[in-house]
Amino acid sequence: MEVNPPPLRVTATAPPQQREKLADAAYAALKASILEGLLPPGSETTEQTVAEQLGMSRTPVHEAALRLQHEGMLLVLPRKGLRVLPLDPEDLRQTYEVLVALEGAAAALLAAQAEPSVLAAMERATAEMGAALAMGDRAAWAGADDRFHRALVEGCGNAKLARLAATATDQAQRARTLTAARRPEPIASGLEHAALLAALRAGDADGARAAAARHRARASAEILAVLRG
Repeated sequence: MEVNPPPLRVTATAPPQQREKLADAAYAALKASILEGLLPPGSETTEQTVAEQLGMSRTPVHEAALRLQHEGMLLVLPRKGLRVLPLDPEDLRQTYEVLVALEGAAAALLAAQAEPSVLAAMERATAEMGAALAMGDRAAWAGADDRFHRALVEGCGNAKLARLAATATDQAQRARTLTAARRPEPIASGLEHAALLAALRAGDADGARAAAARHRARASAEILAVLRG
């Protein structure tokens, strides 16, 4: 089935020096549609359709699609078709193993720095998760949970670690969004976030590493059980 991504208005007649920016804009719009479930697994569209939605030529859309294919989200079909790939449970299991290691390392680094703005962002995201659950809005809960984890890795002070975690974090958010409505009430996540934040505020690097790993391992097992069931 063909699903159009939400429109993102950009200049259709951009000069050559803006070509890379157009490709980045197309990449961001397409990826957001996939991560938010607007382009669900198995859905198909065309580069021309996406280009028209975004108000640009097909070339930057093609470049964006190739990037997303490399990241395992899209398949570029003959004659410029695009198909959103399903989540593979085994591939996702391995992705979570990577995230357990990287987020644990990020938590240990952050505990040593205790950057107030990062901790505040994580606390805010956790509060937003609780508010979303209270309203029965699983999509909003999934978005807030994603913001918590991105704040952790992006705020740890190691830019290379954050870059390494980026694609895995995207895949985790895709899985979180697709399974949110089918999982048991995710109350444990907020409690586990609070435990991690307590270790971070205390400057307990080992405790923060362990709390981050326990949380990601528990949550990923729950997601994988839904996908395999």
